[in-house]
Amino acid sequence: MFGKKKKKSQIDQEQLQLIKNAQHRIKQKKRLFTHFVVFLIGAVFLIIANTVLGIGKDTKFFGINWFVFAILGWLFFFLYHLFNVFVTSKFMSKDWEEQELAKLVNKQKVRIEKLKTQIEKEDLTIAESEVFQEKNSKIINNLTIIVAAGEHNEIGKNNDLIWHLRDDLKRFKALTSGHHIIMGRKTFESFPKPLPNRTHVVISRQANYKAPEGVIVVNSLEDAIQVGKKDTQPFIIGGGEIYKLALPYASKIEITRVHSTFDADTFFPEIDTTLWKETANTFHKKDDNHEFEFSFMTYLRK
Repeated sequence: MFGKKKKKSQIDQEQLQLIKNAQHRIKQKKRLFTHFVVFLIGAVFLIIANTVLGIGKDTKFFGINWFVFAILGWLFFFLYHLFNVFVTSKFMSKDWEEQELAKLVNKQKVRIEKLKTQIEKEDLTIAESEVFQEKNSKIINNLTIIVAAGEHNEIGKNNDLIWHLRDDLKRFKALTSGHHIIMGRKTFESFPKPLPNRTHVVISRQANYKAPEGVIVVNSLEDAIQVGKKDTQPFIIGGGEIYKLALPYASKIEITRVHSTFDADTFFPEIDTTLWKETANTFHKKDDNHEFEFSFMTYLRK
């Protein structure tokens, strides 16, 4: 009950394994030495048995005494033992196995890291693609913005035009006739009456906004686009806030660039040339009917 407690070994498992391996190697070498001694004694005995005692004196294979083959056979087993002790034990021992396993694990780690890097790149590519698709998912084919703007993107003041360009008005009529024209309430109210041969879609936050018969009133740009989805080319015609909201949806811009600067309170958003490509540009000089020089320009989304 009160006996002495056994002392715990101070040798850890790694040291114990090293000792066992050393003891095993000593035993292997002892057996090899014994094998060598027995081989030498046996070889001498076979030679004496044949040459002195005459045992199997006349037995030959391929013209060679039989004891030579016996010694060679015995030598083969000795060499095999020698190889097993000094080569196999060195290169296929427990330590060798652990080293090889460590190499394989390291190779797998490197391969896994490469795969991780590849997957991360693929994920990044997919993510960028998804962002691109998300950014471009709003774009409506053939939704066109039409506007006349000065050199500093001025488009109006006090809810009215700040120039009168006859050819610009003709172009507006020619392009928009037969189509839906989407506009804000203030732009609509700037017209003396609804424009002929066009379907007016007016965006207003007023719940009970009253409009003439045939004019469609909606509460958001998205609803206005939905109304005109069957049109081959609906147009956004203003004003400034509606242009800004519509720009991410549009696939085309028809702009009359008036080559002058003006006092204005309403502006068109800056056209980002990394997103838009100019595809047409027709210049018009001043004349009796046009106080300013201007250019008809077309932009398509890249």
